[in-house]
Amino acid sequence: MFLKICGITNLDDAMHAVEHGATALGFVLWPRSPRVVQRDTVTRIVAQLPATVTTVGVFVNESIDEIVRTMERTNLTAIQLHGDEPVEYAEALAWPILRSVTLETASLVAPAWPDDTTLLLDAADPERRGGTGQQVDWEAAAALARRRRVVLAGGLTPVNVTDAIGRVRPYGVDVSSGVEDAPGVKNPGKVSQFLTCARKAMLDEPRNAVGRSFKGAVEQ
Repeated sequence: MFLKICGITNLDDAMHAVEHGATALGFVLWPRSPRVVQRDTVTRIVAQLPATVTTVGVFVNESIDEIVRTMERTNLTAIQLHGDEPVEYAEALAWPILRSVTLETASLVAPAWPDDTTLLLDAADPERRGGTGQQVDWEAAAALARRRRVVLAGGLTPVNVTDAIGRVRPYGVDVSSGVEDAPGVKNPGKVSQFLTCARKAMLDEPRNAVGRSFKGAVEQ
């Protein structure tokens, strides 16, 4: 089960999310993001997390060499590419990859990337690159999730995540702004409610059969 809380900036939020069922945490390493976190901070947080938690570095149009240096320095276990990175990144990076797509770009991006690449479906925003709170079209998302392994993001909240999972049947879900008091500051109550609802919905609603495993993530 892939339940990701993204935009983690401090240890307290990270530990709270894990204690309430998060199986993955995202750390934004793009300088222009309001949720950007320094690499030394990421290293300290990751060192104190259980080994079973998938830790994801979120990059936007970063060079391959810099991604490699950051991954090795921080001990993150997976990479999220949230920019316009070409498929050559898949061959050059030795970590599991989440490739961000929108409904507008999925038809071009998905066929080019290897089948074991997980698609993170988010709302289109070329400026903010995620964390906008904008919801994607769940009907169209469901069609994509039947063909590829999809982690659903974009506008998810504790209130709508159950409905989203039931309608899309994704491999997993990813939330950032929907559980925040401010960018990078998680609301503990919203985080725990989101994870409780998402876990129950994932158990109640079988996922699509396309590529059910994500290297680096723990099935629970």
